[in-house]
Amino acid sequence: MSATNATLFSQASAEVTGLHRFFVDWFVAARADTVDFMRFERAMGDGFSMVAPNGKVLDRAAVVDHVRSSRATCDDGFAISIEDIRPGWQDANTIVVLYVEAQLRGGKHSRRQSSAVFTTSSSAPNGVEWRHLHETWLQVPER
Repeated sequence: MSATNATLFSQASAEVTGLHRFFVDWFVAARADTVDFMRFERAMGDGFSMVAPNGKVLDRAAVVDHVRSSRATCDDGFAISIEDIRPGWQDANTIVVLYVEAQLRGGKHSRRQSSAVFTTSSSAPNGVEWRHLHETWLQVPER
């Protein structure tokens, strides 16, 4: 991996972990008042799209609205960990990053395989913005 691409992967990795820290803080009622929602909006690029684990395709507006309306909906037990993060295809300004997102919500575990496309952006929190996200269930939330 060239130095430029290593830097791009480093930025994208920091963004994946940083955004998921934001989610935990935003969703946990005890911490939601300490979080700036603009951090999330600045990270979502124009034209962002997502394939949710259930197969539903969402545009940027739907994802932003969903996250905004989910503020403070979890208790202190909510947690997200990022596992097995690695680079996929990349060029000078674009990278695909693969990772597993593990969640604990309401005492129930779930895991999803994710692939995310990032492009460079000087205005985004870690120098990259999310362009596309695809999630697939590895472990559906326990009932």
